[in-house]
Amino acid sequence: MKSTKYNVPVEATLEVIGGKWKVVILCLLKEGDKRFSELQRAMPVVTKKMLSQQLRELEKDGIINRTVYDEIPPKVEYSLTEEGESLREILNLMCAWGDKRLGNDPDCSGT
Repeated sequence: MKSTKYNVPVEATLEVIGGKWKVVILCLLKEGDKRFSELQRAMPVVTKKMLSQQLRELEKDGIINRTVYDEIPPKVEYSLTEEGESLREILNLMCAWGDKRLGNDPDCSGT
């Protein structure tokens, strides 16, 4: 963990999961392991470069695992680490809030 001094504790959270795509990636990964192409299909407006960058940052911060399988063609899967799993409740609440705001029945609060 960085020795940065924060004025408000939520700043530490936002330093790790802040940004347009990180929470979306984490919401997808809380449903199970995903390959890069699966994440990309689920997020069609994000560029490959941005998705790669966000995944690298989440991995560097210990929130996701990147598993490379020794296969041809190469296979890489992303999953939540234990620390990433600790965000599950927050992610569920964010999803439920978004569903409510959109007028939908929350469908992701239990997973």
